[in-house]
Amino acid sequence: MRLTRRAALAGLGGLVLPGVAQAAEQTRFPVSVSARPLAAFEPRNPERRRFGALQFRSGLVLSSGHPRFGGFSGMARLNEGRDLVAVTDRGYWLTARIASQGGKLTGLADAEMAAILGASGRPLARSGLFDTESLCIADGVAHVGIERRHEIVRFDWAGEGVEARARSVPVPPEIKRLPRNRGLEALGVVPVGPLKGALVAVAERSGKEDEPTLGAILGGPQPGLFKVIRHDGYDITDLAFLPSGDMLLLERWYQPLRGVGMRMRRIAGRDIRPGALVDGPRLIEADLGYEIDNMEGLSVHQENGRTVLTLISDDNFSFLQRTVLLEFELLP
Repeated sequence: MRLTRRAALAGLGGLVLPGVAQAAEQTRFPVSVSARPLAAFEPRNPERRRFGALQFRSGLVLSSGHPRFGGFSGMARLNEGRDLVAVTDRGYWLTARIASQGGKLTGLADAEMAAILGASGRPLARSGLFDTESLCIADGVAHVGIERRHEIVRFDWAGEGVEARARSVPVPPEIKRLPRNRGLEALGVVPVGPLKGALVAVAERSGKEDEPTLGAILGGPQPGLFKVIRHDGYDITDLAFLPSGDMLLLERWYQPLRGVGMRMRRIAGRDIRPGALVDGPRLIEADLGYEIDNMEGLSVHQENGRTVLTLISDDNFSFLQRTVLLEFELLP
């Protein structure tokens, strides 16, 4: 039987590229990244550009022959979107310059990967803190969430970049009691309002199907816990804050016979406070009829007065999945 992409994602996403486990450990190295443009977000309707509250700008399918490339679960775009930083779920940074032409993404230039360093200066993954699933960078500080160990670490990104060493961020005991593979998938720093400067963390799923999941406000003037309502089997995979202080949530569902889906919600910033139960309208929803994969990373930046959203997928280091980079504009 011919293996389609839908069938591959539905049942065989766990197959791993040969040689990954045997790759020689390198702490910092350049990588050559190929990029294939996506002409449309909905291939069956290539002229369509608007999807819910978003307008599709462009997209790429990224690939590299290096076995460390892949598994991107968190990302940020810095310097008005010119630079990209991402983390893999095996404890590596990816840094690159975004190449574009005519307002469309064309590729990654000067791409480099580096081991995320622990407090001792040794690769973080050597200490068992390898499941690095979330990233945010604000005010020169990078925060990374480690899912299976339910920890958050911070780095002096402005001063040291990929050479920075991890420093532990205290988390409440409720975070430590999250399910082993349903931990912190989403991090963001509140840009304005009563919680300005606080780090917000949200768990992928902290209860049963469609039960609310746990969120935490760390630091700032009003630290505490809150919950996020879940719908339709979606799990939280990332968050990012808009300049207004509203929070965007990236979500994903996976079912063996259906494949994978993606959704984004907007949560009003004023609703995020200790003890709250938050929900918000859907901005976009897509399944495998669209150019998506296992979408896990979300970043927001401003570009010529426009709010640009960038998403990246985690290919789980499987040759049956793709690293997809998508760019949308948030419409007024």
